Amino acid sequence: MTFWLFIGIVAACLTMLGFIPQIIRMYRTKSVADISVVTLLQFTLGVTLWAAYGCSIRDPVVIGANIVSLATLVVALGLYFHYQRVHPPSGLSPA
Repeated sequence: MTFWLFIGIVAACLTMLGFIPQIIRMYRTKSVADISVVTLLQFTLGVTLWAAYGCSIRDPVVIGANIVSLATLVVALGLYFHYQRVHPPSGLSPA
């Protein structure tokens, strides 16, 4: 294994697992009050484009890392929209 391949794999692992702490926190607290949906959507678009790029250059590390990252972001977005609906932000009165 070359040095740069090792660096790529480590970087991919860090990226893939980056949103796991947020997912755990959302699940445990049942709250998304401190979560930015814009950030989640931005990262989702970014990793989708990286996965597409990885496919175009046929790089399994880029493809795999971004598909796993995309899966964690889909879970995070699912939790966000679920808990946003179940527990709407306080201070907002219904219309």
